Amino acid sequence: MKLTHIFNAGSGFKVLETTERSQTGLLTLDKGEASNDDPSVHQDSDQVLVVLQGEVTAEIADESAVMKTGDAVVVPAKTPHKFINKGEERVVTFSVYAGPAFPPDKKSD
Repeated sequence: MKLTHIFNAGSGFKVLETTERSQTGLLTLDKGEASNDDPSVHQDSDQVLVVLQGEVTAEIADESAVMKTGDAVVVPAKTPHKFINKGEERVVTFSVYAGPAFPPDKKSD
């Protein structure tokens, strides 16, 4: 069993756990940071993202919304998406991917 304390996992994006059918990941964004420069697309993975701390602007397909602590969204496979911290507070999100979307040791700071 591998345990990770979400708030001690660092910054940027980090894959936490990977199985044959699913994957978990943590994305931390400081003020002004975005998940990527261009929207991401996961060809074979649905993503469920939950905001654990802060407020983040979600751009999913042709829609945009501000997500706050406790909000969750599903990003279907093949859907362009991007998350941007336009607020003052650090943003921490937790995602589940069904099936895995990244190499098991994927990290970015």
